Amino acid sequence: MGLDGIHSKAPRELVEELAEPLSIVYHQSWLTRMVLDEWKLASVTPIHKKGQKKDPKDYRPVSPALVLCKFREQIILNVLKRYMQDNQMIRPSHHGERLVLHDQPDLLL
Repeated sequence: MGLDGIHSKAPRELVEELAEPLSIVYHQSWLTRMVLDEWKLASVTPIHKKGQKKDPKDYRPVSPALVLCKFREQIILNVLKRYMQDNQMIRPSHHGERLVLHDQPDLLL
């Protein structure tokens, strides 16, 4: 569950209903270079990794983002990776940058 109260599976399960409205919101944000104030906020929580709980170095910061922001970021990442692959900008030896498509539409295409 994200900070916006939306479960992370909702965009995938409601893709038909959300595709057009999200596409409009994302496109307007892109054109105007403006981001909703809610999308700029983060709530950082320290999560204990290992070792002494008294030692601040044994914690990592976690920020549960808004689900729709994560969804948007994944779409943009897939579009950029596809562009880079199609234009042979990623060498076969760059395994970390290889495109892995997820079960989500490219709303921005």
